[in-house]
Amino acid sequence: MSDQPPLAGPWADYLDAAQRLDAVRRAASTAAGEQETTLQAARQELATVRARLAPQRARLVQDLGVPESDLVPQVADQVLAAQAVTGGPGAILAALRQARSTADAADATMINDGSRRAAAPWRPWARNLLVYGPFAAAVLIVQIVLYLVAPSGSLPTYALLCGLSMPVLAFGLGWITIGFVYGPGKVDRTPIVGAIACLTPVLLTCMGVGLLAFFR
Repeated sequence: MSDQPPLAGPWADYLDAAQRLDAVRRAASTAAGEQETTLQAARQELATVRARLAPQRARLVQDLGVPESDLVPQVADQVLAAQAVTGGPGAILAALRQARSTADAADATMINDGSRRAAAPWRPWARNLLVYGPFAAAVLIVQIVLYLVAPSGSLPTYALLCGLSMPVLAFGLGWITIGFVYGPGKVDRTPIVGAIACLTPVLLTCMGVGLLAFFR
């Protein structure tokens, strides 16, 4: 007779199967726990991405005038997004982290763009008006002084000479000054703005003289 108990063989098989099942259960439990941790991290990433995209969307629409329709994902975008998350929770987490990195880069781009806009020079007409303006003001002051000190009989002659020569002189000095200050190279001198600025004192003087003559 054999020394091995009659149930030793089946019992050993049962124990072996039980150990394998327990190993499978432990592995499944560990995998489920890892998936749950990954899903929790993915939910946090999703909340972060949404919080980042909301102000960016508002700025694009309100400040930059981007149409709402341009911010809606197109079919090709939706297909790519679906492909990116087909690998389970890990793939979803990786895609969300990539989206957060993209949002960070977009924030940096908008901040840099805003800084460049803030540091950008004035428009040419506004910049040149700072040059033409003082010369035009000098023309106005000279015309007023001449009107006050000139004899009454010679006023038309002075008015004609000042009205023709001084605006041209102010415009020429402004033209030269702009080239000297903002040159060298091609500089937009905005001649129309300069002409309007230099002729404005003449118009103001004529209006003033006309009003004074009317109320006398």
